[in-house]
Amino acid sequence: MKKIGVFICHCGINIAKTVDVEALTEEVRKYPGVVHAENYKYMCSDPGQQLIIDAIKQKDLDAIVVAACSPTLHENTFRNAVERGGLNRYVCEMANIREQCSWVHEEKDIATRKAGEIIKTMIEKARFDEALEPIFVDVTKRALVIGGGIAGIQAALDIANAGIETILLERSPSIGGRMAQLSETFPTLDCSQCILTPKMVEAAQHPKIRLMAYCEIEDISGAVGNFKIKIRKKASYVDNSKCTGCGICYEKCPIKVPSEFNEFLTTRKAIYTPFPQAIPNKPVIDAKNCTYFVKGGKCRVCQIICPPQAVDFNQKDEIIEETVGAIVVATGYDIYEPDKLKEYGYGTSPDIITSLQFERILSASGPTAGEVKRPSDGKVPKRVVFIQCAGSRDKENHLEYCSKICCMYTAKHAILYKHRVHDGEPIIFYIDVRTAGKGFEEFYNRATDEGAIYIRGKVSKVYPENGKLIVLGADTLVGKKIEVEADMVVLAMGMVPTRNNEEFVRKLKIQCDANAFLTEAHPKLRPVETNTLGIYIAGAAHGPKDIPETVAQASGAASKAIGILSQSKITFEPLIAYVDENLCSGCSICIGVCPFGAREKDKEKNIAKVIDALCQGCGACCAACPSGASQLENLKDKTVMEMIVAAIER
Repeated sequence: MKKIGVFICHCGINIAKTVDVEALTEEVRKYPGVVHAENYKYMCSDPGQQLIIDAIKQKDLDAIVVAACSPTLHENTFRNAVERGGLNRYVCEMANIREQCSWVHEEKDIATRKAGEIIKTMIEKARFDEALEPIFVDVTKRALVIGGGIAGIQAALDIANAGIETILLERSPSIGGRMAQLSETFPTLDCSQCILTPKMVEAAQHPKIRLMAYCEIEDISGAVGNFKIKIRKKASYVDNSKCTGCGICYEKCPIKVPSEFNEFLTTRKAIYTPFPQAIPNKPVIDAKNCTYFVKGGKCRVCQIICPPQAVDFNQKDEIIEETVGAIVVATGYDIYEPDKLKEYGYGTSPDIITSLQFERILSASGPTAGEVKRPSDGKVPKRVVFIQCAGSRDKENHLEYCSKICCMYTAKHAILYKHRVHDGEPIIFYIDVRTAGKGFEEFYNRATDEGAIYIRGKVSKVYPENGKLIVLGADTLVGKKIEVEADMVVLAMGMVPTRNNEEFVRKLKIQCDANAFLTEAHPKLRPVETNTLGIYIAGAAHGPKDIPETVAQASGAASKAIGILSQSKITFEPLIAYVDENLCSGCSICIGVCPFGAREKDKEKNIAKVIDALCQGCGACCAACPSGASQLENLKDKTVMEMIVAAIER
């Protein structure tokens, strides 16, 4: 029989407040197989870990159980300690008596009894644990960054500057993302293009970065170190190797369609580049609106007048296959759909616009060259009402969460509006003003000092009347209803993940939250990692954030990727599933249920086979296997049954 040591943590008062640790220690000492049991106030501390190491050597222990917090938090800590003590790291188990016991109970006797049951189940597991060896896999020293906004650009540059080949993939014709649409940035009022464009150029010209614009992920398989990527290179119908970017093609194109980059305030041609500073600065043809495709071979003006004959209507989508060692996901954000805000009258008047549309109006490259003019008639608006939290912090009807940046960009809009329309009157309806950032409170004060009028209250309705916009709301500070007549209304739209994010997440086999933002492995200790090793997240794809926070997170994700890609081999946990060849009938049920594609059919033996590098030890195959041939290392059926018996025996 194994000699097992049990170590119980007080966790300050987190556990000791509701669990009688001393009585629990005495009870555990009497359990069969336990030759050593003790408790300490902070087991994860250096003295606490030393207690484990000393006991292993002095008592010649074979397995260890640490009763403390969640294994998600400290399992690796204690397994490292056990390894330093001379034992195999996989004969160390954690009994979670904090989150699953002390934190959910108030009565001490109940919590103590339950803690004892939890510890006994883990003692039984440790009794059957086997010494396992890590799995080693070669690493492909290449990274994939998905998304060409500021987060993706920063991550790609950091990885490339570490000497690692990087693929920067963007689904649009140009990198730049949402930041390219902005006029200035808060709280410094830097020109957005002035600080973004050098980064875009650097990424495009970096010898270690391969820029793949106008491309999308078709499929992802494999695992960390060797992800197999299928990329769809969408047909642009322009041969970039011939194109000089002269622009004659879109000057002569007769078709005009609404411009996505200018938030549909202006038009673009059917052959176009998204914006003047676009990288790559090569046009693409919008096949959905091009006369050649819509009317079966008609027009062809762009092809006829193109000097280098770069237009190629026969071009097809290509599927490109790549292998990468790590992936950074930086797919960015969209704004909440303004059509859902019926109460604010969006769509009833062209002068009710979104915050992103106002950004384009303010921009020197925008539809009005930076002059503030009403979309309806081109006149200068003398009173602009800004409505904050448009779609945010509205649990009943729209988005429950705060979009974080709206307070600050609304203050920016008010300041920039006053700079352009000196006699203008910016009025801001708000719920609360949140200025949690460096220089943010000072920036808000600057907005009020320069004439922005803040009214604390919700807007109930916006509607056009006699050439004006009527804003109905309430001033909660004075307790009165209020009616404001405005020339223009700007809705501070909330942030949402990129459209179709959930479908993309399924391809990556990572998780997203209830709002479809990407989910991190741990909100505090692993904020840029996902539960799939080798895939990291950055920027607004993870949740609402401003540019500095986005850049910082992108660098954090890049550093994690570099950590993996700088190794020649990567180590996998051996706690995976295996197949008992004597029991396997070759039914292939397990192959179909494996969410990680970690199983395949061995046609010679007619049995299922596990691809070790892909298996995440989720146990889906074990649950589905009708013959019991699929088992998890150190969690076999027999082990589970003994754990259950230990839990129910009083």
